[in-house]
Amino acid sequence: MTVSYRNLGASGLKVSEISLGSWLTYGGYVERENAVNSIRKAYDLGINFFDTANVYAKGEAEVVVGETLRDYPRESFVLATKVFGKIGDGPNDRGLSRKHVTEAANASLKRLGTDYVDIYYSHRFDPETPLEETLRAFDDLVRSGKVLYVGVSEWTASQITEAFSIADKYLLDRIVVNQPVYNLFDRYIEKEIIPLGTRKGFGQVVFSPLAQGLLTGKYTSVEGFPEDSRAAKHENFRKRITEDKLHKVSKLTELARELDITLSQLSLAWILRQPNVSSALIGASRPEQVVENAAASGIKLSGETLERIEAILAEEAPSPAVTA
Repeated sequence: MTVSYRNLGASGLKVSEISLGSWLTYGGYVERENAVNSIRKAYDLGINFFDTANVYAKGEAEVVVGETLRDYPRESFVLATKVFGKIGDGPNDRGLSRKHVTEAANASLKRLGTDYVDIYYSHRFDPETPLEETLRAFDDLVRSGKVLYVGVSEWTASQITEAFSIADKYLLDRIVVNQPVYNLFDRYIEKEIIPLGTRKGFGQVVFSPLAQGLLTGKYTSVEGFPEDSRAAKHENFRKRITEDKLHKVSKLTELARELDITLSQLSLAWILRQPNVSSALIGASRPEQVVENAAASGIKLSGETLERIEAILAEEAPSPAVTA
C-alpha cells in the first residue's frame, strides 16, 4: 500500500496526503523506539512529508526526526519545522523578529542534521514584530537556500491577506502553506481560510485531524480513560470529551463499519475531500497507527456518505434518562 500525493498549494512540491507529525510524541511521552519505527513505517508506506517544531520536547523531537530520516536520501522526503515559541529565558528567545527567526532556523538545522528544510512555518502570529520584518527574514532564508518554502500556522484570514500584500509589494517569497486545526468537530477554516487559500494559492496541512484521538473511537465514556491515552495524561484534553461528541463518534463509527473502513480512515477521508487540503498531519505512538491512517489516502466518500456525515454532526445527543 502506498499513499497518494498532492501539490502543496499552487507550488510544484508534491506531498503525501497523509503526513507524520511529532507534537506531544517524539521526545515526549512516546518511547524513542516507537517514534523511530513509526517514521520508518511511514516512509515505507510512501509518506514523504514529516513535520516537527523547535519547541516540541524542547528540541528533542527535531533530533529524533532528523536522526531517523538521515537513513534516507534527503531528496526523497519533505521536512518541515517551525519558529515562534519560547526556547530560552532571554528576551529574544521567542517570537518572529529577524534575530530570533534567523538564529532559530540555524539551531533547527543543526538539530535536524540537514542543510535545509523544505518548509519553515511561523508557528503563530507575532503581534510584537512588524510583519514586514518577519517576511523579509523568511525571504532571506529562502534566498540563502536554508528554506525552500514558507508557511504559517493558525494565522487569521486577515493576517494571511496582509502577508500576501506585503510580499507582493516588496517581491518577497509568498506563503504556500497554512497549518490550521481541522477535523469533524472543528471546521472554522471552511468559512474564510479555505476560500482564501484557493484564491491565493496556499494549501492547508491540517493538524489534529482525529481531534487528538477522539475520532479514533478509543474513548467511549467521559470518564475511565485508557491509561496510556492522551486524555489520561492531559486534563485540558479531557475537557473536550463530552457526551454530545461521544454520541456523534458512536454514529460515525457505525457508518464507517458499513463502509468497511475504520473511524480514523473515515475522518481522514472526510478531510481530504477538500481540494485545498494538501495533507492531513497525523500523530502516531505506534507504527500500526501509521498503517491504519495511511490507508485513508485515496478513499473517496460518496455524496450520500458526506450527507449522512453532515446529518450525524447536526444531531443532538439524547438527554440522559431520569430515574425516580
